[in-house]
Amino acid sequence: MFLAHWGDLLRVVVMGVAGYASVVAVLRLTGKRTLSKMNAFDFIITIALGSTLATTLLSKQVTLAEGVLALALLCVLQYVITFASVRSSAFKALVKAEPTLLLRDGAFLREAMRRERVTEDEIFGAVRAQGVGDIAEVAGVVLETDGSLSVLRSAGSTSAVLPTAG
Repeated sequence: MFLAHWGDLLRVVVMGVAGYASVVAVLRLTGKRTLSKMNAFDFIITIALGSTLATTLLSKQVTLAEGVLALALLCVLQYVITFASVRSSAFKALVKAEPTLLLRDGAFLREAMRRERVTEDEIFGAVRAQGVGDIAEVAGVVLETDGSLSVLRSAGSTSAVLPTAG
């Protein structure tokens, strides 16, 4: 079925405009950090905000007030968590992961790779993406708290990218 009632489309438009305006307002009040991707917790909040907005737009069982309250609650919780993390190292250790060194001076740190479930191919891909053609020219590869891989070049590294096999 393509369309049950024209009123359903109107509802999506009205809820979309109001929901979008609410998201913008809440994000302006809580600051830039709310949508950052500095760690896994931040990423989860970003996904939850999108999911909440989508549910508010498309579910007839969720009122605009409920949706806006849910969005505001997620942003306030994010604010409280980050506020506490900045002020308490114990709380920070509870909610945030530490970066992990996976490769040092061209040598894989196998135990760290196994613990973090990262393969050699993923590290090689990150190295190539940084334009480094020889793993020996890499001082380190770090798995960041947001899940990205940072490549630290050795001093004086000016390598070209090697073509990938296959």
